Amino acid sequence: MPLLDFKEKVKMSNCINNKCQLCRNLVISTAVTVVTVDGTDTLVIDIPAGFYPDCQKVCLVIAQTIPTTATIAMPVAISIGGDTTTVYPIVACDCAQITACAIRTRKKYPLRISTTPTSAVFKSLGGLSCSPNNNLAVIPAPTAPADGGGAGA
Repeated sequence: MPLLDFKEKVKMSNCINNKCQLCRNLVISTAVTVVTVDGTDTLVIDIPAGFYPDCQKVCLVIAQTIPTTATIAMPVAISIGGDTTTVYPIVACDCAQITACAIRTRKKYPLRISTTPTSAVFKSLGGLSCSPNNNLAVIPAPTAPADGGGAGA
């Protein structure tokens, strides 16, 4: 069987699916910390300094343990090159903020980078863990006092 040339190997490994190999789109986190961003505690995943252009797809692997101080409702963001003063949120396909309960350590997350003139977001292309739905099943109605509620009762 003939050996594949370099372009064919890159073409085969340039995927964003479950067959991801070591390729230029694989990004392995360098740190996972809880940082206060604009007054809100945020789970920040740091990735290596590099070139992350608009519309680029990356496969993010969270290599570090998620801190025990992270709460399930904590928003998740990405910092680049150790600079946690500028962070970029990770959002779902509907642009809703991803929270800490949706991510796991040592799991691959396909993301697409979406930039604006002043910032960027990392949009999830899938692979998120099921997040609990903490919405109220019903709006709780106030209960009347058992004694009739009148004064002097």
